[in-house]
Amino acid sequence: MTDTQMDVDQFRAEARAWITSNLERRPAGADAEARGVRTDEEIVAARALQRRLFDAGFAGITYPAEYGGRGLTAAHERAFREESADFVMPDFGAVGGVTVGPIGRSLLEHGSPEFLQWHIPRILSGETIWCQFYSEPEAGSDLAGIRTRATRDGDQWLLNGSKIWSTGAFHANWAMCLARTDWDAPKHRGLTWFAVPTNAPGLTIRPITQINGTAEFCEEFLDEVVVTDADIIGEVNHGWSVTQTMLVYERGAGESGVSLMEPRELAPDLVELARRGGRTDDPAIRQAIARAHVADYAQFHLGARIAARLRSASTPDPAVAAYSKLARGVYTPLRARAAIEIGGSDALTWPEGDDAGQRPAIDYLNGRIVSIAAGSNEMQRNGIGERVLGLPREPSFDSSIPFNEVLRKSRGWNGRVG
Repeated sequence: MTDTQMDVDQFRAEARAWITSNLERRPAGADAEARGVRTDEEIVAARALQRRLFDAGFAGITYPAEYGGRGLTAAHERAFREESADFVMPDFGAVGGVTVGPIGRSLLEHGSPEFLQWHIPRILSGETIWCQFYSEPEAGSDLAGIRTRATRDGDQWLLNGSKIWSTGAFHANWAMCLARTDWDAPKHRGLTWFAVPTNAPGLTIRPITQINGTAEFCEEFLDEVVVTDADIIGEVNHGWSVTQTMLVYERGAGESGVSLMEPRELAPDLVELARRGGRTDDPAIRQAIARAHVADYAQFHLGARIAARLRSASTPDPAVAAYSKLARGVYTPLRARAAIEIGGSDALTWPEGDDAGQRPAIDYLNGRIVSIAAGSNEMQRNGIGERVLGLPREPSFDSSIPFNEVLRKSRGWNGRVG
């Protein structure tokens, strides 16, 4: 029986046997999601463990077999995650999710066979980590307004510009970099994606310290960074189609549908906070926990339905994926606040070294990130309104004129078209 025909129950049994024989059980109370940033030593350990999974055939379960995956379904991957939930797994922090999620999936759809043969097995084995050189100081939500320039120089390209908010770039080996290759074309039509090694001469990466004291994000400066045609992802000047693919996966609705486990227990983190403070008999606290659990459950199944719809579409629409992103952007800060209200002072203090104990406070500090990162709530509403519901588009003067005219004309724009 080939992998593509393997029954899910058979695969689950195979996975369970390997997991119990080769992985360590997760210590009680450990919470891998409490910190987004990992140390260099933790990254080294994660690489070694990822290689062990890869060699055993449990990395890239839904990735094509010709590039080192198993070529199986989302149901197989979900079975593996369920079986491994109580065991120590490779943990690269947020940059790991970016690597195998938006980046890996976008590469599969737009990379050449030669490009994929080289890069995808290295991603799945943990040899290489990727980040996004995506947003810029003056082009975040309006991503098509980027100004990083790629200029052809013989059989090479020279990249010049700056990027910001790149998750985990200081751990990455490669970056997907969006650059402008045609300034005479309208802003969506002159873009190209390049694969850039992070040790390239002329590339500077600087961590950005956040409100919680960590530095999960970075800013980058590209000064005459050299790349070649072999590093192009997709087609020259057609990078917006790659961007659309990446947005689907970045918004969490186009992945294999197993990014999150179904919330079957009653909001266990909130229940634990209530118990710690002796508030489990308080009717208001019980109602708050119940509301959070219902919202967790609804959000999970909303994401699953949208993911299924996107996978069935010949061309997945980022505006449809925006429903999941908007739901997270609205609900995440509300849930973070609920944890603080349920836990009270117990949610704001914790013993030194208690990663799980600090999670409510960190989630509260970071609660607004999801409503801004990967496109603000307002951008998601615009996309849904215009591209799904068919509402009139917002006025725009710059979508059809050459980009080299945009900056000059923007100074005199009065908000009207024409």
